[in-house]
Amino acid sequence: MNRFEGKVAIVTGGASGQGEAACRLFAAEGASVIVADWNGEGAERVATEVGGLAIRTDVSREADIIAMISLAETRFGRLDVLFNNAGVGHSETARFKMASIVETPGEDWDNILAINLKGCAMGCKHAIPLMVRGGGGSIVNNASIMGIAGVTGADAYSAAKGGMISLTRVLAVEWIEKGIRVNCICPGPVATGMTAEMMETEEGRRNVIGLSPANRVATSEEVARVAVFLASDDASFVNGVILPVDGGWAAL
Repeated sequence: MNRFEGKVAIVTGGASGQGEAACRLFAAEGASVIVADWNGEGAERVATEVGGLAIRTDVSREADIIAMISLAETRFGRLDVLFNNAGVGHSETARFKMASIVETPGEDWDNILAINLKGCAMGCKHAIPLMVRGGGGSIVNNASIMGIAGVTGADAYSAAKGGMISLTRVLAVEWIEKGIRVNCICPGPVATGMTAEMMETEEGRRNVIGLSPANRVATSEEVARVAVFLASDDASFVNGVILPVDGGWAAL
């Protein structure tokens, strides 16, 4: 399959996890892939392996987002897909506290929302004009089941993911006439660094795995395949969808 032959895709957070899996899938189907990540070495590694380009990007900085989009324009003259995947969660507890609202420092609220919500918004802000000039495109935002369900213990994270969901709906309505589709996936637990710390104890494993009727966590590729489908022309009439990828958790 070459659903992305001649197309350009940017994946934020592309150096690991779901982002890395998406980079590999986009490249395998013919896309020119830009791997954006604040881990510059990781981005370079993935870009080299998939034949793409790498750019060190801190999505909380609008200047970095502008540079990321400019790379697509200068090197390819177009942008067809943006996968807003970059985010921080439980794997970053050493930097940002994942806790209840009364226990989360105000500074951590600012930082978590800057990365998980503002980063997505700025990606859309600067990608959309380039997509419009090219005749359209597809944006896929990677939120979380925690933006839908009332899961306690990481309130700033949940609020940011809920904001991504609302932003997806607004942009989907606003830009479809210009040929831009905007959709959102909401993964449940995935076997990445974000869940590794939670899975270190038996209680943690029960809590994570027990959230899904599938009784397991997803692989990064299982989630990435859904994002790639939504970005493709196979989903040409899919717009504004908030799609759980959770093994049935949202059905409970």
